[in-house]
Amino acid sequence: MILRFLKIILIVGVILVITLSILLLLLSMQPFVPSNYIKTVKTGGELEARYLAMGTSQVEHMEVPTEEEWGNINVYYPKELTESAESYPVVVFVNGTGVYSSKYPALFQHLASWGFIVIGNEDPSTYSGSSADTTLAWLLNENENPDSRFYQKVDTEHIGISGHSQGGVAVFNAINEQPHSDLYTCAVSLSPTQLDLAEALNMHYEPDKTTTPVFILAATENDVITSDGAKQLYDAVKNDKVAALRSGMDHGKMLYSADGYVTAWFLWLLKGDAAAAKVFTGDTPELLSNPLHQEQQIDMAA
Repeated sequence: MILRFLKIILIVGVILVITLSILLLLLSMQPFVPSNYIKTVKTGGELEARYLAMGTSQVEHMEVPTEEEWGNINVYYPKELTESAESYPVVVFVNGTGVYSSKYPALFQHLASWGFIVIGNEDPSTYSGSSADTTLAWLLNENENPDSRFYQKVDTEHIGISGHSQGGVAVFNAINEQPHSDLYTCAVSLSPTQLDLAEALNMHYEPDKTTTPVFILAATENDVITSDGAKQLYDAVKNDKVAALRSGMDHGKMLYSADGYVTAWFLWLLKGDAAAAKVFTGDTPELLSNPLHQEQQIDMAA
């Protein structure tokens, strides 16, 4: 009887282990950004809704193996790029902790549909900005390679960067500390790890060095940066800057919930889109009156 009981326990234990393994595998395969987020995220302004929708370009994807320990580079770009004589602005995406670029393709596709080359990698630990710099360097080399589809297609005068969580820290390090820091035109830092917490985790960054225009966004609920922490970060940046807290969102959802305004930011500063500029400029910037945002601040010379 005892042996039979032990066998039953063993069988149940094996079934539980197998079930848990399958569940973990399925979870690991799920994207961090919902594929239909542009239809489900609420908007609080006409321009926010306009830029949360897909752009007019069809999008193609290219995955590039590298010798880096973090693996592949993912590039999304307008399909017409290969036939066009134009160059295209670039946005580098920087991963949050363990959130590889292959886990949020919907975000890449959305921005690429608005006419950007969007590039990221599989680095799970990005805070230094080093892998972002390496990824940008690869694209710049492709821009000089006659055999590349990106030959002379990169607008090197208009390069932006966006990162979430640890990647939000990496944004500051990429634009302030890395070899290609002077190439960035603008930046977005989404729910960056709060300064004191980042120090405790050995993820050092110095926002007071920032000269690149930066858009700082965070959530009002369960974020890694508090309202006071966001204000401290904003005050530390001495140059052009914008900040807001997204109401009712949490840390993870900040990767995509404010994407309408992130897209508008890049359209304005990388493509000179006058309509997108109205989110941040003029007598009545839409961001300041959006009921889905709190503690909005805009200090832009433009």
